[in-house]
Formats: sequence, structure tokens, C-alpha cells
Amino acid sequence: MVLLSTDYKLHIPVMVKEVIELLDPSPDGVYVDATLGCAGHSMEILKKLGLNGRLIGIDRDETAIEISKDLLNDSRVILKKAKFSQLLEVLKELNIDRIDGIIFDLGVSMLQLKDFSRGFSFYSENNLDMRMDQTDSLTAWYVVNKYPEKELERILREYGDEPFARRITKEIVRQRSKKTIDTCKELAELVKRVVPRHGKLHPATQVFQALRIEVNKEIEELKAGLSQAVELLKKGGRICVISYHSGEDRIVKNFFKEKEKEGIIRVFTKKPILPSLEEVFRNPSSRSARLRGGEKL
Repeated sequence: MVLLSTDYKLHIPVMVKEVIELLDPSPDGVYVDATLGCAGHSMEILKKLGLNGRLIGIDRDETAIEISKDLLNDSRVILKKAKFSQLLEVLKELNIDRIDGIIFDLGVSMLQLKDFSRGFSFYSENNLDMRMDQTDSLTAWYVVNKYPEKELERILREYGDEPFARRITKEIVRQRSKKTIDTCKELAELVKRVVPRHGKLHPATQVFQALRIEVNKEIEELKAGLSQAVELLKKGGRICVISYHSGEDRIVKNFFKEKEKEGIIRVFTKKPILPSLEEVFRNPSSRSARLRGGEKL
């Protein structure tokens, strides 16, 4: 399936109202959307900015940058291809040393899921890929077919909270000893055969999540991004993070607690804000979202 030009326009950003309330953008402020995606949160932030406000949109996916050039065609907007770990570097290049707010939405982008050639979807007959940055070298194919059994099991358990990690890993190793597991669909079908799981979620959801996190080094990038974001915030500047699984949320929660204990930030959300039932009904992709926010002291 090829991504249609209209698909990204149907993307529904998660918890926009809650994000804007937490960020509380000031008209002349400088804001960073660290996960530009289809520009959903960026467009709402931009509506709050005056003529002197600025919005820096960052994404490691070149496709997101290209799409957002059309959606955010505004002189107050600067778009940059970069990872979380390059935040300080990017803003230094722009001669920006302090920001008023930053948003991280850690969910996988619709444009990546819809484009089967990117190798993120259960139903894709393209090779396992899952690289957000197409210039990176590590792919999901390599992780599935070349990683040692113990390491693969650890990834499924830690990054996917997959209770059947051992069973799935053993089947992957057995299968790849005969023939490599090449496509997304092959892997998804393998997981379906060995996991006794039924319901609305695809049985391979947690496996695909774990592989995506490993391929894109999302845990390492998140930790680096949070540290650099707080360093960049001016006094009173605000940070918002939307996570979608317990491992990510635990990192964000512990980071906020640590910085609050050090007297660096004030945490607004002792417990994460969850999407309303109405939002989950309207946008099922939001069902696992958890929003946390804080303010630099």
C-alpha cells in the first residue's frame, strides 16, 4: 500500500486540548515540537503564537518534514530533520539558547504505518524495516534474523511487555534456521501461530512495538531528549510528553520525579492524564496514551 497524499490529512493528533492547556503557549514564545509527525500538535501551537512567536518542528523522518512543509507554510516555522539526542545541536545552529515549551509525542506515526514500504505494518508484504530515519543502518529484518536468541527475547520482554517472549523467540529461531523471516506479514503470521491471544489488538502488536523501539533506539533517544529539553527550557518553560506503553511512561515519570527532587522542575501531573472516553471512541489510536507535564523552576 502506498501512502496517499490525503492520508496524512486524516491523521488525528492525540490529546491536543490537554497538551495546549499544559503548554499554555505565550504569543511571543519559542516552542519545539520534537515529534513533528503529521504536524497535528504543531498546527495547534501555531494558532496560539503571535507575529513574533516561533515554532521549531523536528522529526527524524524525512517524510514527516516534507509533509509538514505544506501544512506549516508559515514564516514563524522552522523545520529540521534530527533525533532527540540532537536537540541542543539543532537549536544552537539556529542561535536559540532558551525555549518556552516543548512537546514529545512518542507514538508511531500514521504515515509510517500506512506506507507499507516502510515495513511497520503487520499486513505489509515488504521486508521488515521499521527505520524512522531511512539513513540508519539497523533494520527490523536484521534484529529478527541475526540477533542472538537471548538478546531477542530480552527485547521482546523489556520493550514489548510480551508475556510470551520466550515462546515467540524460540519459534523465530527455529524458523530462521530453515529460512530467513523476510516480510512483516511472515513475522505477524508466525506470532499468530504461537500466541494464544484474541481480541481487538493484533497478536503481534507487542512484538512489532519492541522491534520498532530497538531499531530506532527509542529508549536511549528518549532519555537524551528529556535531558536536553529541560536544559533548554527557560524559567517557567513547560514540557509535555505523551507515551504509549508502560516502559516509556516509567522513564518519563522517573525523570520528572528526579528533576523535581533536584529542584529543577515542578511536575504538573502526579498521575498521567488519560484521553477521554469520547476521544478514544473518536480516535482508538489514543487509547493507550498517557500525558505528563512539568514546568522549569
